Amino acid sequence: MTQEIDNAIEDYLHYIRIERGLSENTITSYHQDLMQFGKYLDKEKLPLKMVDHIGVLAWLNQLREQGKSNSSVIRMVTTLRNFFSYLMRENVIAHNPMSDVRPPKKAEHLPAVLSVEEIDLLLQIPTEETPLGLRNRTLLEVMYATGLRVSELVNLKMADLHLQLGLIQTIGKGDKERIIPIGEIAIDWLKRYFEESRSALLKEKESQFVFLNDRGTQISRQGIWKIIKKLVIDAGITKDVSPHTLRHSFATHILENGADLRIVQELLGHADISTTQIYTHISKKRLSEVYDEYHPRA
Repeated sequence: MTQEIDNAIEDYLHYIRIERGLSENTITSYHQDLMQFGKYLDKEKLPLKMVDHIGVLAWLNQLREQGKSNSSVIRMVTTLRNFFSYLMRENVIAHNPMSDVRPPKKAEHLPAVLSVEEIDLLLQIPTEETPLGLRNRTLLEVMYATGLRVSELVNLKMADLHLQLGLIQTIGKGDKERIIPIGEIAIDWLKRYFEESRSALLKEKESQFVFLNDRGTQISRQGIWKIIKKLVIDAGITKDVSPHTLRHSFATHILENGADLRIVQELLGHADISTTQIYTHISKKRLSEVYDEYHPRA
């Protein structure tokens, strides 16, 4: 990749980290997208000042040909739109190629949700006889009991737990703090994890984080992803399940049991209630499935 492109990307990442204060996860996402785009420009021998909307459209078409999902292409468009707007403000380029590029329409996609029976099945898979097995069971219980994002779970600290009050606090997107209730079952598993497993994982070290890996350090997002993927396979569940599926299942199940949409919005930490409304669509879909299965004239 040319020095010009590399410098432009580094300057932009510095800008969004220092001046805009975006989260590390968002910055990593932008970095990955821009590095891919930079390699494309390098291959095509296109300097930044020569990039036009035709070049951008050709790149987006390449992504589709590589089998990238619609949401990935939309994300790339957003990344490039913000990147080139920054380059315009900094007088690096004279024309913004993204002004003539429209993002593809976002497909209506309902996230995968596990049924209550599938959740129960999944929770039974980790063995409680080993430190890692007990950690995995506790991790699943906390995710399903609270609807935490994976990033919130891996960054959960011992000081964030207020188990006597049945509450935990977390920092979500936009560095917004929220307080979430946690049920007695998840609390009991946490207490057992602390007594029987966490100290064994620490191996006489210290850590402020609740969930640890086998080296006694903070568990990673990738670590949780691998754990859940394996447990899902062991449970014989064929749905496309990710760590976020437990968050979707948490929201859907409490809505199906009569929770108010505003309460669910607060629990999930959504800034806009329109984001939460997708779960009403999931509930209606489930309602239709139950009707079709059990009504004699469906």
